[in-house]
Amino acid sequence: MIRNTDETKIEVILNNDKNYINTGDKILDHMMKTLFFYMNKNVYIKAEYDLRHHLWEDLGITAGMEIKSNIKNIKRFGSSMMPMDDSLILLSLDISRPYINFKVDYSNAEGFELNLLYEFLWALARTLSMTLHVIKLNGSDPHHITEDVFKNLGNALKIALEESGRIESTKGVL
Repeated sequence: MIRNTDETKIEVILNNDKNYINTGDKILDHMMKTLFFYMNKNVYIKAEYDLRHHLWEDLGITAGMEIKSNIKNIKRFGSSMMPMDDSLILLSLDISRPYINFKVDYSNAEGFELNLLYEFLWALARTLSMTLHVIKLNGSDPHHITEDVFKNLGNALKIALEESGRIESTKGVL
């Protein structure tokens, strides 16, 4: 999937032979490596951007478009709660319609900005049509909290995107 705007040029390809991640933002590269590791997927990501805010938001959009293009009958729901040192994150999702409940806080530290984390998650949720609840139960280190969110997101997506033998909705459609 390629997304070209006046602010960013981003390419995301799932199920690649090997991982290649180069966004130009070392922290975002690290978070994408974490996300797709816990999804158990190889990914190709290449990005050019003007502002970090545009990069994080547009990468959420492009990743959501790429994931959505690979969806067939899926289990739909996924939840995860894993610690990372001082951080403990509860994350639950439903791939059906866009919504975000984001209860995460921390003081920004070098390279780790809470608004960038939120913008990536909300862009992904909107594009993928995903209800997403992210709740910080414990933690103060911005690196640990941010990485823990991506670990849990990857794990929950891995569960939700597993193939199902039926449409997981009493309505008959997602």
